[in-house]
Amino acid sequence: MSKAAKKQDAAISEKLYQMITKPVITEKATMGSQYNQITFRVPLCADKATVKKAVEGLFKVKVEKVNTLVQKGKTKRFRGQKGFRSDTKKAIVTLAEGQTIDVSTGI
Repeated sequence: MSKAAKKQDAAISEKLYQMITKPVITEKATMGSQYNQITFRVPLCADKATVKKAVEGLFKVKVEKVNTLVQKGKTKRFRGQKGFRSDTKKAIVTLAEGQTIDVSTGI
């Protein structure tokens, strides 16, 4: 493998790591595990195809489908000043039958 090919592979893998920010560990997200679903926080610019490619590339699993949602930021008050939380995007990834990801451990 040439240096250019290795550099290109490294750039692709770096982009995959940036697509999956962190797993969402909540009661609702944990309940999805019985349906083979894992929930991740992703950047606002991420689309379903890139999230699918990132999960398959990083975790070496087969992804059935990806559902995304944008959670709008709330208006909050801090010491009398109005502030805004940022919008966030979540991806709910449904894995193929028999595939699992242990989100409690690192990659």
